[in-house]
Amino acid sequence: MLKKLQHNPIIVLLLFVVLMLGFTIHYLPVSIMEARNFITAREMLTDGNWLLTTMNGEARYEKPPLPTWFTAIFAQIFGITKLTALRFPAIIFIALTGIFTFLLSKQLTENTKHSFINALIVVTSFYVIGITMEAPWDIFTHGFMLMGIYFLFQFFQAPNANYKYVIIAGVMLGGSILCKGPVSFYALLLPFLIAYGIVYKYKAITKKIPALLLFLVTGLLIGGWWYLYVRLNDPGTFAKIAERETGNWGSYNVRPFYYYWSFFTQSGIWTIPAFIGLLYPYLKTRVSNLKAYRFSFYWTILAVVLLSIVPEKKSRYLMPVLIPLAINTGFYIEYLFRSFKDLKDKRETIPVYFNFGLIALIGVAFPIAAYFFLGSNITNYWFPYILTSLTVLGLGIGIIIQLKKKDFPKVFYFTVLFFASLFLTGLTLANALKGSNYNPVSNLKAEADEEQLQVYGLGYVSPEVIWQFGDKIPSLKTEEGTFQLPETDAFGLLTQKLSKEDKVLLSNQYEMEFQTTFDLNLAEKNSKKHNGRLVNEYYILRKK
Repeated sequence: MLKKLQHNPIIVLLLFVVLMLGFTIHYLPVSIMEARNFITAREMLTDGNWLLTTMNGEARYEKPPLPTWFTAIFAQIFGITKLTALRFPAIIFIALTGIFTFLLSKQLTENTKHSFINALIVVTSFYVIGITMEAPWDIFTHGFMLMGIYFLFQFFQAPNANYKYVIIAGVMLGGSILCKGPVSFYALLLPFLIAYGIVYKYKAITKKIPALLLFLVTGLLIGGWWYLYVRLNDPGTFAKIAERETGNWGSYNVRPFYYYWSFFTQSGIWTIPAFIGLLYPYLKTRVSNLKAYRFSFYWTILAVVLLSIVPEKKSRYLMPVLIPLAINTGFYIEYLFRSFKDLKDKRETIPVYFNFGLIALIGVAFPIAAYFFLGSNITNYWFPYILTSLTVLGLGIGIIIQLKKKDFPKVFYFTVLFFASLFLTGLTLANALKGSNYNPVSNLKAEADEEQLQVYGLGYVSPEVIWQFGDKIPSLKTEEGTFQLPETDAFGLLTQKLSKEDKVLLSNQYEMEFQTTFDLNLAEKNSKKHNGRLVNEYYILRKK
């Protein structure tokens, strides 16, 4: 079995990602973007809104539906409340991102070990994992595009136009557009095309133009039909949402051009190797394949530059850069595989000792730090605490021993396992972080149903609350701001904070009985991390 795995890196990558995330990912709380996706998936199943997608009963056309379809299908099979099932499509796409990074790297370097290094770097990069929770559409759109790029690369490398490659690449382009519009076309494909032209040149490109047109047409047809469908069936809402979304590009979250210059830090444990991998004058004489390194270097830098041109900037928009960055970083890591044992120059060895020594130190310090950080909350979590502590402590000591021996391959693999262990065992401690004020809304629907009460919202009710509630929460006010009171004698009301005017108006007609405050924050109320957006007061109103 082990021998088979050694000769099947694709299977190893798939198993690695599934084992790393598949058993504990449900311990992470649902984020705002995830909640929107899950609510839309739930309403696909409960209301049949597969094409004219909704969130809390209102049109949700800001994002195309393909990732939500994946989520809804898994929810249909395994249950709409099973977080692992809802997140499993994203886990699969993390694995596919690793697999196609490996396959593309193998095309570039013709070196299996080097390609496997690149793949492990990408699936253990901080924001590749984080993006699946913070913005679940991104891993899908960039995953599809990476698959398309793999086939496009083979198409460009072939002496003649191979229509099989462009058709598959076109399907993947369409899938990417159907996940998040043209985002990945701009952030991942365009810099790839420019970098390829600079390094590899477009040989015999004139006879390949018809095939490239087929690639574009296939991608646009597959990716664009949903937009056309919505435009024809709900033109007013579609136009309104499109205007708002395009307006955000130049007026929302505007940041300076240099905002992304620290992009390499998004790779997490690979921050220092990623930075050194970008030092082209230093590394160009040390890499095993200069042409492929130049390509990954240009692809990475061009992606950052293109993203920097767009006025609207968020750190999560950098996620696609981590794919070429992982390939680029792999050239430095592969150099250390070959040469670290013989390196004498402290300018080369100190960064290695610092980066991996720091990771080892975190592992060694974890048992003590976690004990004091968790405090009294540790009482009910001794087993996951001990298991995580022993795992990361052992791996930390292992990294130190191998650094001392200058056995860099083992340092690298121990570091990968260290990262994976934080998810496989460490996430089980997430529940121990819940503050005393944490009060979920998950039982409210059952309680309200028992009392035959419809629950309404007044003001802002966050997507996380709506998701956890388990059903729609209609607004008590119209878009124009006027009350739309129910005809029933009693109803439930969720609100962040009642204004004096609203309280007076409602009190004239209803007896208002405060029930509880729901708080989805893990952080304590006095913490800077406590977010008022996740807090709602709950009242029961009965007609006088």
